[in-house]
Amino acid sequence: MDELQLKLCDIQGRLFELSGEKQLPSAAFIRAFMTSDVAKELDSRYNRAQWMGEEYLLEEIKSLACDALSVAGEVFAKDILYWIGYVYRFWHYYTGEDSSRILRQAPVDRMKRNFMMFHTMDPVLAIEKLKEIHEQG
Repeated sequence: MDELQLKLCDIQGRLFELSGEKQLPSAAFIRAFMTSDVAKELDSRYNRAQWMGEEYLLEEIKSLACDALSVAGEVFAKDILYWIGYVYRFWHYYTGEDSSRILRQAPVDRMKRNFMMFHTMDPVLAIEKLKEIHEQG
């Protein structure tokens, strides 16, 4: 993983964290982001979205998914949100899978439920464990 990719993992982690600071319902935000055109752009080899900060990316998601984000829902803790965002982006670089496929393998509730066990692991090991859980059904 190169320096730019690690920086983008951090930006996505901070984006998820910022969604919590703005009191957006976490599960709805994460699903909206991971299935959005913004995530698809970040999944591409190079795109302008990769140079945007988390504030701009959040505004993009809010404008695209305003209905999905207007529902009531739990706002996750800052550290959980950062970890989920970081791991999802790391997963993309590690496997080459797109964001929507990653979300299907590791839905938001599974990520939140496994945070305490996996957040101290190397991201590669956490991803492998999450893939195992998915394969077990």
